[in-house]
Amino acid sequence: HKSDQEIMRFCQSFMTELYKHIGPHTDIPAGDIGVGQREIGYLFGQYKRLTTTFNGTVTGKAANYGGSLLRPEATGFGLIYFVQLMLQKNNLSLSDKRIIISGSGNVAIGAAEKAIELGATVIAMSDSKGVIHHEAGINLKAIKQIKLKDRGDIKDYLKLVPEATYLENACSIWNLECDIALPCATQNELNEEHAQKLLDNNCLLVAEGANKPCSQKAVELLNGSILFGPAKAANAGGVIVSSFEMSQNASFDLWSKEVVDEKLKKAMKDIFEKVSQFASDYDQPGNYLLGADLAGFKRLADAMMAQGVV
Repeated sequence: HKSDQEIMRFCQSFMTELYKHIGPHTDIPAGDIGVGQREIGYLFGQYKRLTTTFNGTVTGKAANYGGSLLRPEATGFGLIYFVQLMLQKNNLSLSDKRIIISGSGNVAIGAAEKAIELGATVIAMSDSKGVIHHEAGINLKAIKQIKLKDRGDIKDYLKLVPEATYLENACSIWNLECDIALPCATQNELNEEHAQKLLDNNCLLVAEGANKPCSQKAVELLNGSILFGPAKAANAGGVIVSSFEMSQNASFDLWSKEVVDEKLKKAMKDIFEKVSQFASDYDQPGNYLLGADLAGFKRLADAMMAQGVV
């Protein structure tokens, strides 16, 4: 583990070189694996010091100095809204569904929080070292304490909830029986073998919370067999709330949690409907992977043509 001082110095050195290349209308960095609110704070502080400006150049800031409420939870919340829409389209609902969520960072915790709020039961979560399986439903308060405050290992959950089970290998989460599987940890964490195991266990939906967590082979297997929510559409919530953070910075405003959540929900619905429409237009209703690729490509192509790039 690095000390706070070491992390601060690293962030400051990094920003000293990066700041020339970014700006509120150029490129906007945000957090990811290993870069949370603390690191964003150090990066933003150094950017402010070097440019003597206070603007929306870095997102994921704490709410007391220009951040947006719900930014840490945004990717996970958005993922669950997308999952909910996929289910509704098939006359299913989230309530009473048993969900496994890999990871225990912002995305996984956000997804677990919204899933529980909407009536589902989260039965397993993980970190890079292992998995906790708690059939009665994960106690999210305990996970937040361990991961966000103590920065400990997920194994410590057993000290707080002794009736849970710990599995040594992070990949073993995909062997558990569930209705919905949400990979929210890291890229290529779910391979073809894991995908087959989920299918054998009658999992009905897989949606990507992390960036590209399913290998290409796993995607091909899942997308042809069950409901599949691709990352480029399903995990857009984080980027969406980053843009909300920039809006709030530009207008020196702070929106309430309710306002952010409502706007996020609407944005995810818009994405879902666009993706759905494209899939249907190309005679593959329910193929959200195809729909997302086509919708994304069309948007870019139209903009490029309109702006004279051919």
